[in-house]
Amino acid sequence: MSKTDRVWAVVPAAGIGSRMQADKPKQYLQLEDKAVLAHTLERLASHPEIEGIVLALAEQDPWWPQLNLSLDCPLLIAEGGEERADSVLNALALLQQYDADDPWVMVHDAARPCLRHVDIDRMLATLRMHEVGGILGIPVTDTVKRVTADNTIEETVDRKGLWRAATPQMFRLNLLKTALQMAAEQGETVTDEAGAIELAGWQPMMVEGHSDNIKITVPQDLALAHLFLQQQRGEK
Repeated sequence: MSKTDRVWAVVPAAGIGSRMQADKPKQYLQLEDKAVLAHTLERLASHPEIEGIVLALAEQDPWWPQLNLSLDCPLLIAEGGEERADSVLNALALLQQYDADDPWVMVHDAARPCLRHVDIDRMLATLRMHEVGGILGIPVTDTVKRVTADNTIEETVDRKGLWRAATPQMFRLNLLKTALQMAAEQGETVTDEAGAIELAGWQPMMVEGHSDNIKITVPQDLALAHLFLQQQRGEK
């Protein structure tokens, strides 16, 4: 099968985000003047190397139609699944109908609205010639402790070589689809795309990104994301 240098983004956005304790999923919470998801999609769509976006939404999502987004690239809507991996698989299957040349796919969290274009640039420069692909991440700088079930400290973990995994996570469509299908067949639950690639026996690269590429998870993250967006505008 032929391969292309085209890059598509996949955004799984069918999650509930219960830790926010809000009346709607976290990707639809207001950040400045728009929903978190709107920021995320606009960041991806405005990058010149992104061919298009595949968005996986929950069935009968009542919030999506209210966004009325106008993006700078094609947007395909896939059906979300029960787990993140299911949503990504559905998105990849839909994308394969539109681009059969095994494009690169960047899977990005719906609730990471502060992604910088320079981090996408770095991923593309680092990974386009790589045989597997890789993910954006940040080296661990805090002291790390391992604890028991009752939060008693067992040991201090050597942080050398430890990174916090982030997104985007960039792999060829066919490789990622195969890895996710293999994980599902083996009954393995993977929390990110790199986990499926690793289970399949491949070794992805880690690409260092900015620490302000945070994931909105708890309520105070919204205030932090607001601050980061303001700072990023000040840097232009």
